[in-house]
Amino acid sequence: MSKKQKKVLVRILVAALCMAALLLLPLGEGPLRLLFLIPYLIVGYDVLLKAGKGILHRQVFDENFLMAAATVGAILLGEYTEGVAVMLFYQIGELFQSYAVGKSRRSISQLMDIRPDYANIQREDGSTERVEPDEVEIGTLILVQPGEKIPIDGVVEEGKSTLDTGALTGESLPREALTGDEVVSGCVNLTGVLKIRTTKAFGESTVSRILDLVENASSRKSRSENFISRFARYYTPAVCGAAVALALLPPLGRALIFGLAPEWGVWVFRALTFLVISCPCALVISIPLSFFAGIGGAGNAGVLIKGSNYLEALSQTGCVVFDKTGTMTQGVFEVNEIHSEGMERDRLLEYAALAESYSSHPISKSLQKAYGKSVDRNRISDVEEISGNGVTAVIDGVPVAAGSRKLMERLGIACGECEEAGTVVYMAVDGSYAGYILIADRLKPHAKEAVAALKKAGVRRMVMLTGDRQEAAAQTAAELGLTEVYSGLLPGDKVDQVEELLRQKGRKEKLVFVGDGINDAPVLSRADVGIAMGALGSDAAIEAADVVLMDDDPLKIAKAIRIARKCMGIVYENIYFAIGVKALCLILGAVGIANMWAAVFADVGVMVLAVLNAIRALSVKKL
Repeated sequence: MSKKQKKVLVRILVAALCMAALLLLPLGEGPLRLLFLIPYLIVGYDVLLKAGKGILHRQVFDENFLMAAATVGAILLGEYTEGVAVMLFYQIGELFQSYAVGKSRRSISQLMDIRPDYANIQREDGSTERVEPDEVEIGTLILVQPGEKIPIDGVVEEGKSTLDTGALTGESLPREALTGDEVVSGCVNLTGVLKIRTTKAFGESTVSRILDLVENASSRKSRSENFISRFARYYTPAVCGAAVALALLPPLGRALIFGLAPEWGVWVFRALTFLVISCPCALVISIPLSFFAGIGGAGNAGVLIKGSNYLEALSQTGCVVFDKTGTMTQGVFEVNEIHSEGMERDRLLEYAALAESYSSHPISKSLQKAYGKSVDRNRISDVEEISGNGVTAVIDGVPVAAGSRKLMERLGIACGECEEAGTVVYMAVDGSYAGYILIADRLKPHAKEAVAALKKAGVRRMVMLTGDRQEAAAQTAAELGLTEVYSGLLPGDKVDQVEELLRQKGRKEKLVFVGDGINDAPVLSRADVGIAMGALGSDAAIEAADVVLMDDDPLKIAKAIRIARKCMGIVYENIYFAIGVKALCLILGAVGIANMWAAVFADVGVMVLAVLNAIRALSVKKL
């Protein structure tokens, strides 16, 4: 508990003991009953102060005003016990709510622990200087000792170690970091000393982007939260007006119409009971808390959701659209075959590796790996990358083109057809077709399980989109168990295909697109919910996506949907339960059947039960 919560608990206990002692004393009906004001003020003075400030600032209708009006009114009518009890139980409920919110915030704050406190800059003379992370420039050499957080994204220049990525991915298994590997901020260095050359400023590093994402998640509210906010805005003044009418109209009617005694005390007490029952705390507190807990629980599992609106949309997923490379496959390509025409195979591979040397695409990396030699970029000029087609360059004064069949058609070069499954890099040298290089990708370990889990979760339709050839796409789809696949798509074609799928989906269904976040930013933005895979080290993933999976495990797509559905189930349970109980008790209170003790349950009891139900959304490990 926080210090503030402990103080509230002490006040509650002291007030409860005072009240118990007063109930045991023979106070009678005289002025000694004013002693009940002692426990009342001990436990409720802050509520009275907040209600007074609200009135002064013309923000009258909130739960503090309702509690103050109801309890002060009860005391003025001589119902001291009920007045003190209502305030006491209200504060107990508020303490429960505060504790639950604190627990949810602690789950979010675990993510905040990834924020680095400092960076160790290595100087040319070998000395180190400890500075603030935002003072470190791109290209600076930093030293990370065992037990320290990596403060900024970079490349390991010297050393090897294992890294704890749990705060980012939710996975406990350490990852190995070797010389030449890219590492991201927020990971904890476990074993060896690492010298890292920074590749980004601190503000652009993975840790900064994640923290910004988490801190701003609460600003994106779901329709349910917005409904509750609007509901409370109109509901509270309405019930206050109804309470005034209940206190005035029946007595006046009895006196003026029927000639009976007005019984002001009876009807005013009923109106005060009505006010206590009507307090919307259970809804106003538990609904946002449910979403907050859901986002916090998902964050601890390595699923970062940018707002409760996306959590709500995820729960309605009916169609999931996958990118292929880097999403369902590892994106680790290997050269399987080199087919040359009129040229040595090694020479053809050399031209391909040199032409693709400026690209960071996985295909380019596989060509560099197969080539196995350092690239002399002085031999290369006039490089042009054509999106979705390939690259053209001049190597040793000879025009070279490497890319898809579309590139060959664009350049007016006739080429043969490769029937084998895999990605084909067609080559043209000096304006003539020179052959092709076949590159194969592999499925991710959990890709098949991910598709099965989505089917089990009730996802009606699954589609794969790829820029790869039909043969390679069909083979991957068959291995995954997918029946719908669209191949040979440029980034713009993917957007058009998603538009068509959006038109075909059900009215209450949401379309989710899952991509690697680098080449798929337009589609991630267009889908109802965009999920970025493999976000470690990917700037575009965190920028474009609505949901970020902090490792590249596609099995977490289904987990994210299950988390969202559990959270929304809790939200609707709380809405139906709170409104149902309050409506029943309001009716019973208005006709005099429900007394002040029933009002306490309808307000505080319902709030406590709703809050306890809401924090169940934190538990996502078994989903």
